[in-house]
Amino acid sequence: MSVPIKYLLIRSLLLPFLLMVASILYLPTANSVDNPIVQLTIDGTIGPATDDYIERSLQNAMLDHAELVVIRMDTPGGLDRSMRNMIKNITNSTLPVAIYVAPTGSRAASAGTYLLYASHIAAMAPGTNLGAATPVQIGGLPSLPGSDKGEGDEQSPNKIGDEIRDTSKRKIVNDAVAYIRGLAQLHGRNQEWAEKAVREAASLPAADALKLNVIDIVATDMGDLLQQIDGREVMVAGHKRILNTAGLSVRLVEPDWRSRLLSVITNPNIAYILMLVGIYGLIFEFSNPGAIVPGTVGAISLLLALYAFQLLPINYAGMALILLGIALMIAEAFEPSFGVLGLGGIVAFVFGSIILIDTEVPGFGIHISVIITFAVTSALIFIFVIGMAMKALRRPVVSGLEQLLGGEGIVTDDFDERGRVSIHSEQWNALSDTPLHKGERVKITAIDGLTLKVEPLEKSETPSTQERR
Repeated sequence: MSVPIKYLLIRSLLLPFLLMVASILYLPTANSVDNPIVQLTIDGTIGPATDDYIERSLQNAMLDHAELVVIRMDTPGGLDRSMRNMIKNITNSTLPVAIYVAPTGSRAASAGTYLLYASHIAAMAPGTNLGAATPVQIGGLPSLPGSDKGEGDEQSPNKIGDEIRDTSKRKIVNDAVAYIRGLAQLHGRNQEWAEKAVREAASLPAADALKLNVIDIVATDMGDLLQQIDGREVMVAGHKRILNTAGLSVRLVEPDWRSRLLSVITNPNIAYILMLVGIYGLIFEFSNPGAIVPGTVGAISLLLALYAFQLLPINYAGMALILLGIALMIAEAFEPSFGVLGLGGIVAFVFGSIILIDTEVPGFGIHISVIITFAVTSALIFIFVIGMAMKALRRPVVSGLEQLLGGEGIVTDDFDERGRVSIHSEQWNALSDTPLHKGERVKITAIDGLTLKVEPLEKSETPSTQERR
């Protein structure tokens, strides 16, 4: 029996369609088997740029259905705010995150220790270390000299200041202890040593950290790490998950242009320079309207600096001292005070620059060489250059038509309204509201083209006196 042609056509069209649907349905399953392992890198001080890089990379890894994210780390520590944001992203991630302190010779000091405790898998290479997690004192001033000599004076100002500083330090340390113990509880790691790392700044090499249950694995390289964690069960977002890392490819994700740009402008030295360039540019634009370039460059630089400062721990007293110093140096240029305003401006500028960044974290200070360079440059620009420009503006004009204003001339012939006067051995047409006589001295009050408007130099003279002349 013959098959109708229309059924043959339907079957020929339906078969490719079904194959296409099956292939689409099969893709997720294939991807689930071949999901990549994403490797990120932290090398250096932890700051806003590191936080941004880790956050966006984790989000992209989730979209790519990665099996695991490995953060290869070597850090001396960093900013508390950036560290806490990174820990939030790691602990709330739907992907398992392993932190691997490598290669040999690397460290996970200070903020790096907290990140290790926060990770789902904490691993270290041989010859690495972690610890020294005592929080750096932020803000405040050191004790005054002789603060320990107040015998019999229980309420001396120095002792009160010391008590306040001690209380503040205890609060910071206790908060850090509670924080790291909570992270240790989250993944069943050694809480007692975590507290010791905060209170006593204790450190451990990789082998000892493994014995004390501070970390999970000591691995010689990335291949060894993936082999050891294959089949390991971890808790991710409250759910148990078994890692399948055998045979998976590792995809290295480097910081992109945005992270690199953020790393540059959040460098305290660069942000400081951008701020000063912005302030100077706007000052020169306002003093010379229409220059355009100083104002444009200044506005862009100042906006970039403000963006960087809102990510950095800024001491606003330091910012105020810098602005006060610049204002005093400008005041010295306009109203010379034998150096009092200028010297005060330089002192305020230097002290403000020193305390501008409100942290002692390594890598987040402004180099003293940068401060001194800009202090000297600012003093030269505002006190000497602008000062000389103001003196030049105050000098009387000695050339051109403008120098005639206020000058004195002599009437060459008698006239009532229009006549001629001699000034600088030159003959000029003149206008006067009062009659003038030959030889009378006049003052030039205005210039209209090639005509001078004049008035008698001695208006109090009587007509009889003028006639005698």
